[in-house]
Amino acid sequence: MSNPVTVEVTRGSLVESRHRGMVVAVDGDGKVVFSLGDADAAVFPRSACKAMQALPLVESGAADAFGFGNSELSLACSSHYGEDAHVELAASMLARAGRDESALECGTHWSGNQATLIHQARTIDKPNALHNNCSGKHSGFVCTCVHQGIDTKGYVGYDHPLQREIRGTMESLTGAVLAHDNCGVDGCAIPTYAVPLRRLAHGFAKMTTGNGLEPLRARASKRLMEACMAEPFYVSGTGGTCTALMQIAPGKIFAKTGAEGVFCATLPEQGIAVALKCEDGTTRAAEAMVAATLARFFEKGGETHAALMALATRPIHNRNGAVVGEVRATAAFS
Repeated sequence: MSNPVTVEVTRGSLVESRHRGMVVAVDGDGKVVFSLGDADAAVFPRSACKAMQALPLVESGAADAFGFGNSELSLACSSHYGEDAHVELAASMLARAGRDESALECGTHWSGNQATLIHQARTIDKPNALHNNCSGKHSGFVCTCVHQGIDTKGYVGYDHPLQREIRGTMESLTGAVLAHDNCGVDGCAIPTYAVPLRRLAHGFAKMTTGNGLEPLRARASKRLMEACMAEPFYVSGTGGTCTALMQIAPGKIFAKTGAEGVFCATLPEQGIAVALKCEDGTTRAAEAMVAATLARFFEKGGETHAALMALATRPIHNRNGAVVGEVRATAAFS
């Protein structure tokens, strides 16, 4: 199946680049309410599924035991920029469990955000694991292990008890079989599993509606998503698309990106979840796709619709600040 062109990049009056993709939106029962392209294609959700991976942190009682509030739970679901507040909060989470950054097995890297990278270069000699964009998630993993009395060493491994628990959680939510055959290793060293896009969307729809979930999981799902919407800064950071989407309509949009052009989002008041992938993995195209998809579910002419469409079609500036083109979602979203 050939996926449609979902995003165009123009320069002057001409289309310079085209991006193909697939999108699916479903309700809590799994009914498809909008789709483009191959909705059953298996994709690695990468970091887009972090709210699913954070469920054991809440369901085990670890979050309550360590006094975590919305900020900590938001960071546990995040791909943050490594700003000072992100680093400090991750360190605080570990300290409450009697651990420090040496317990993290996510690796290190400089920030992928230019402004934060410059700040880091001016203030530190080199980053440590707390600066990793996944340090919040990994701090949550460590805290979950400590609370449950599980050895934290090797917690990123496929056969570690925590990863087995996460795998079972994601299987329950998506209905997909997750095993070695569809497993890869994510950038932060944990297992990542290729899941049919529609099943990924249905998993998030169940999380946002509670449909088909036992009460404990339904409460934990709601708590995590509400935490992210209440503290969107901790999900990505200053200027981040996930943060911006949730700030556009506070309490009405949950959004989380993943590497290689993946996005998952939910509309809690409408009981709808979205999963999408830009086929070639381009982030800016995926950002336009998710904004255009979410805009479909808000009234045309309203502030939320207009703000989302402003993200779906964005100007491109040259080094002098002049507008030379745009990134735009195509008519496929009309």
